[in-house]
Amino acid sequence: MSVPPEPEYCPPAPEALALVHADDDLLVANKPAGLLSVPGRGNHKSASVLSYLSERYGPVFDVHRLDLDTSGLIIVARNRFVQSNLAQQFADRKVSKTYEALVRGQMAGVSGAIDLPIGRDWNERPLRRIDHDAGKSSKTLWWLEKQGELNAHLRLRPVTGRTHQLRLHLASIGHPILGDRLYDNVYRSGRLHLHAGRLDFTHPATGKPVQFLSAKPFDLRGVKDNTRL
Repeated sequence: MSVPPEPEYCPPAPEALALVHADDDLLVANKPAGLLSVPGRGNHKSASVLSYLSERYGPVFDVHRLDLDTSGLIIVARNRFVQSNLAQQFADRKVSKTYEALVRGQMAGVSGAIDLPIGRDWNERPLRRIDHDAGKSSKTLWWLEKQGELNAHLRLRPVTGRTHQLRLHLASIGHPILGDRLYDNVYRSGRLHLHAGRLDFTHPATGKPVQFLSAKPFDLRGVKDNTRL
């Protein structure tokens, strides 16, 4: 599979980054699709969640990232202690992340697990690939929320956190995410239908469990032709 050319970076305006929660220790924002989590290489890629929030709140520090084309909840730390604490929670798999996605095809069942190792595709960067010899173990849980005629709405929970994990795992079982220019062979245009809709973790300062929700900005209504998205 050849890598399609990278589109020009045209980030949403700062107002499109909605704040879900703010306190003295951390921020939770709702990232729009098309915005980098952290600044990229070159001045033309300086706009990001991190740069937008630093302009509003002063120094902030990244904890985790969402793909450019993925929308949804993202946490930003306001001090190094919180950054380190949250990074450790992610490393220990104590942060629960739930995503919503629209995928192609009819699902064979109402739930399942995808347990396939992921490695780099050195010949087709930035693609990842299923690599049974040298790939890192990767697991995704899925639940069917609604089945349409041509496409399905899934709820996803990554057990591991590999780059492009949800996108590659769904494509590998024949159900690529709609709008995925990297892993959908019949992609034409449109946004990636993947949204980080829920985060559960322990607040580093209070030690109490917290939960944040964000409604998905898409649904199966209006998705009529699954070869032209």
